[in-house]
Amino acid sequence: MPSLLELLRPDRRLALHLPVHGRGAALPPRLRRLLRQSPGSWDLPELPEIGGPLEAQGAVASSQARLAEVMGVDHCWFGVNGATGLLQAGLLAMAQPGEAVLLPRNAHRSLIAACELGGVMPVFLPVPFFSDRGHAGAMTVEGLRQSLDPWPDPGRRIAGAVLVHPTYHGYCAEIRELIELLHAKGLPVMVDEAHGTHLAFASGEGCSVSALAAGADLVVHSLHKSAPGLAQTAVLWHRSERVEHGRLQRSLARLQTTSPSALLLASCETTLDWLQSSSWTWWFEARRDEAINLIDALRERGVMLHPGDDPLRLILATAEIGISGLDADDFCMRRGVIAELPEPLCLTVCLGFAKHRGLAKRLAMIWEALAREGDGVPLPVIPEPPFQGPSIPELTPDQAQRHPHCRRRLAECADQIAAELICPYPPGVPLLIPGERISADRCQWLQSQHQRWPDQVPGMVKVLA
Repeated sequence: MPSLLELLRPDRRLALHLPVHGRGAALPPRLRRLLRQSPGSWDLPELPEIGGPLEAQGAVASSQARLAEVMGVDHCWFGVNGATGLLQAGLLAMAQPGEAVLLPRNAHRSLIAACELGGVMPVFLPVPFFSDRGHAGAMTVEGLRQSLDPWPDPGRRIAGAVLVHPTYHGYCAEIRELIELLHAKGLPVMVDEAHGTHLAFASGEGCSVSALAAGADLVVHSLHKSAPGLAQTAVLWHRSERVEHGRLQRSLARLQTTSPSALLLASCETTLDWLQSSSWTWWFEARRDEAINLIDALRERGVMLHPGDDPLRLILATAEIGISGLDADDFCMRRGVIAELPEPLCLTVCLGFAKHRGLAKRLAMIWEALAREGDGVPLPVIPEPPFQGPSIPELTPDQAQRHPHCRRRLAECADQIAAELICPYPPGVPLLIPGERISADRCQWLQSQHQRWPDQVPGMVKVLA
């Protein structure tokens, strides 16, 4: 097995995965120039002139204040622990121990970890499910309105709500209306916009509105999943009317490293500055136009794609030709193409912001070869999971983790309370949460997922003893 260092050498394979800078091809120009300097010259501590995300003085503090003003919010913090750390800090600032938060069923696992850390009860709201693709869609206003009437009663105060916009696959929510509905209920709203950073800086028609423009109280942007920054960089935007600044600052301090990488902080600043430039507008619109033309060209060549809202994410409908997305991913890897997200019924590729010459021909050839591998009989759809309304666990995730537990076969878990998280990664959307009681139909659905995805959905599950 090669060492990690050996695996970081230049790679000729086609990168259709995160980070979206395409192995450096679309990094901000100023950052590329920095990385050409003497190696290690940028590996610095929190020197006084540099500072850090939580320091009052230094270049980082100045950049954050300047960017907050430009974006029309009260505060901005750079993150060097990905969107994960900032989402967790935001949730723990909204909800105190013993309170509850509303989460969509497609919330990222990092938010479940935050509930566990803070003794917070998650109240799950259903989202649409695409049986032909086997994954969740974006929340709708009507769906949210039905979920909140009657008002969910977890036996404790509901302190806030989290939304996802867009999803990992690029499905966009009716974000402005969703936020308005939750604000009308008196709730602060945090939006996980990790896969939609570019929406806050896009111009022209064809792009969904960003949660920032829609009035969210907290918005978390990944700067490597949907902006051309280095991996592990992110930013948190804050409006202080509904989420108190001091609580958020303290929450960030609990989860923030005391030794943030100066290189990653510089990537945050440089990436956000580039996203506001005219050169970025040109670059983004060129990549988006290329993606739209690519989709048309692939469909003309017979490649089957599921529709989505973000042309930079392509969802290959592999199940339609009798091939699972998992097998299709292995097939692509052997042919020098690395996709982003394999699932039982489809394979999602991330075009990112790098140029990809000849991609339509290459993907069409791979599709034709895949079709020859399959028998042409479409794979059966995945039934919709049994989540028709709001779902409240019987125990908070931290309580469930502390209880004595045993391991049982999945088929024997009906009516048991889960003591562990089941979460395929990617995409990081949990299928089972510690503290949830596993109904018989839920147990059956999880078994069907195990049969299709045995590496990600275990056949043995921890339940309360």
